[in-house]
Amino acid sequence: MKINVPLQAGFLPDQFTKHADASDKIDQHPVVSFPIEFHDVPENAASLALTLIDPDSIPVCGFAYIHWVAANLDSSLTELPTDASQSGTIPMTLGNNSLAGGLLHVTDEQLNRHYIGPTPPDQPHDYHLTVFALDQKLDLPDGFWLNQLEKKMTGHVLAQATSVLPVRN
Repeated sequence: MKINVPLQAGFLPDQFTKHADASDKIDQHPVVSFPIEFHDVPENAASLALTLIDPDSIPVCGFAYIHWVAANLDSSLTELPTDASQSGTIPMTLGNNSLAGGLLHVTDEQLNRHYIGPTPPDQPHDYHLTVFALDQKLDLPDGFWLNQLEKKMTGHVLAQATSVLPVRN
């Protein structure tokens, strides 16, 4: 399985990051998700799940920041279009990002259960997008946590692909 995210000059395009236009932000947070192309998804896959995590945030805030987590995407998808997280055009079960956690505790579901764009504060960061092809749909409600996804996926991952997405400061 392979995934592709279009980059510009080697970086995730600004429209999906802290450099996005104000019209693409909620409370200063970029919320328009980037497109993802899916290639060679196993034919027997029943669903897809994805995570977008920033391990470069550990020295800044003490943990790997979760920017996006979603499950139960249709395995026949060849592309997740721009703004799929907020638009609702592609059915998916939306998990909590780090804004929902106890440290930040943002209660607006438009922010804490959708894509929240990269905002590296100190230097360029590398964001890890991983897509999983699964042999079943997962019994998860909207607002699930990353650890719940990982437990439900155990023994059900047919293939996975990771892409590192650099984001400029």
